Amino acid sequence: MVLSIAINYLFGIRIERTDRQNLRRLLMVCCIAVNLGILGYYKYASFFIETINHLFRHEVFAAREIALPIGISFYTFQALSYVIDVYRSNLQAQKNPLALALYISFFPQLIAGPIVKYHEIDRQLTGRTVSMDKIAYGIRRFSCGLAKKVILANTFAAVVDQVFSEANREMATGSLIWCAALLYTLQIYYDFSGYSDMAIGLGKLFGFDFMENFNYPYLSASVREFWRRWHISLSTWFKEYLYIPLGGNRKGAVRTYINLFLVFLATGFWHGAGVNFILWGAYYGVFLVAERLFLGNILERNRLKILNHLYTMFVVIIGWMLFRIEDLSILRKLLKGMAGKSPGCYTIPMFADRRVLFWALVGVLLCGPVQALCKPLRRHLFDEAHTIWPDIVLMVGCMLLCTMFLVNNTYNPFIYFRF
Repeated sequence: MVLSIAINYLFGIRIERTDRQNLRRLLMVCCIAVNLGILGYYKYASFFIETINHLFRHEVFAAREIALPIGISFYTFQALSYVIDVYRSNLQAQKNPLALALYISFFPQLIAGPIVKYHEIDRQLTGRTVSMDKIAYGIRRFSCGLAKKVILANTFAAVVDQVFSEANREMATGSLIWCAALLYTLQIYYDFSGYSDMAIGLGKLFGFDFMENFNYPYLSASVREFWRRWHISLSTWFKEYLYIPLGGNRKGAVRTYINLFLVFLATGFWHGAGVNFILWGAYYGVFLVAERLFLGNILERNRLKILNHLYTMFVVIIGWMLFRIEDLSILRKLLKGMAGKSPGCYTIPMFADRRVLFWALVGVLLCGPVQALCKPLRRHLFDEAHTIWPDIVLMVGCMLLCTMFLVNNTYNPFIYFRF
């Protein structure tokens, strides 16, 4: 991280002071190559070595276990945002190395996002206000995020990991696989959105305003809408720094489809060094291109909007299976089981008791349906202006419940830490 800060600080200063456009472009390309080279070594070197050795059926390169620095994908993308913004002359290079270090290493969102683009907070690095309203809102938002993670995501994760473990997955019935897939769909939402809520809340305590990273994505009626609501900071990053530079939708329909597919291929590869992540990105690329070609028109003309939602959630759930299961042969067997071709005998009650099913119902209701039906509640959750007594009761209740769950259970995996 220190190396990343130093490299990007020096490149930013040098790019700003260079008048010749060709040299500026060369410096920017070199800086991007260095950043991606560092990320590539730590995150993808082992994957490429294993792939090459597998293709040639012998050890061409010696296998190495390379420890992945926590949060490297997130702070590398933030550093690239800074350098590209300076190259585009959208803002001035940061002269204070400590201010740039604060931007790249700011701990609330360093490990799992949201990805903060430099132009969004450049002024906040040197001048921001801390108020009691912001502090109160930050505590409220942090408490809700912690509850999402500890109470909901961890509860679902324990069941999902059991069902998909090597000892149990072969014997799972189709209904149990579907149950685990649905619980994982809830787990990954509450895990990641909970972390984002905690990061946004901690940022408020220090006077920083970060962008929202989720907007109830499971209410979406199309895959395109889903990606406008899910991991918004990553989607907008790829849009600004990859999709638009590739030409966006300005160079004809065919080029637009190619650009979309490439962006989602890169999105999948960003998430992890594995064939399943690449296929996951390609999977969404195909659906987004299909919606632009013809499927979007069908969805718009459809009067039964519930069918649009069911289609979207089916695509998302199958996508999360591809995301979760790294071994493609195992994934194929599980998908066959979901299609009713499972020889297993393990059923839902063996893994999910009434407590899990209760929290699953709570999770389904709170991932969007309740907020959609009660819009004043939805607005209040994002309102900084004031905190009222019910908020205080809710925060205290959440913190007490979280403490109880943490004391009774040491199982607290964060999904996005490994990305």
